[in-house]
Amino acid sequence: MNLVKEIYLITEELPSQEKFGLISQLRRCAVSIPSNIAEGAGRNNSKEFYQFLGIASGSTYELETQLILLVELQFIVEQKITPLLNDLTEIQKMIYKFKTKLING
Repeated sequence: MNLVKEIYLITEELPSQEKFGLISQLRRCAVSIPSNIAEGAGRNNSKEFYQFLGIASGSTYELETQLILLVELQFIVEQKITPLLNDLTEIQKMIYKFKTKLING
């Protein structure tokens, strides 16, 4: 949830012409991560939960790519993105461990 807040704050700095492009994509992608985890947890079925964790994991990698793109397009300096990328790496690790525990019981 904190990552979502940070993405919303950083996208405020992007050019307004990106409102329906990268800004929208970044925000939807970030919101998708905790939303899919929550939806999967509410399914009361470990196989479905595993599937939703996979979707959330995919969204972390999609968001990572988009953040790197912001730097490459020179919309944001790398120093502002680095903490978010570090957070994403931690989230990716947590999701992976969670998925592993679901499979192994």
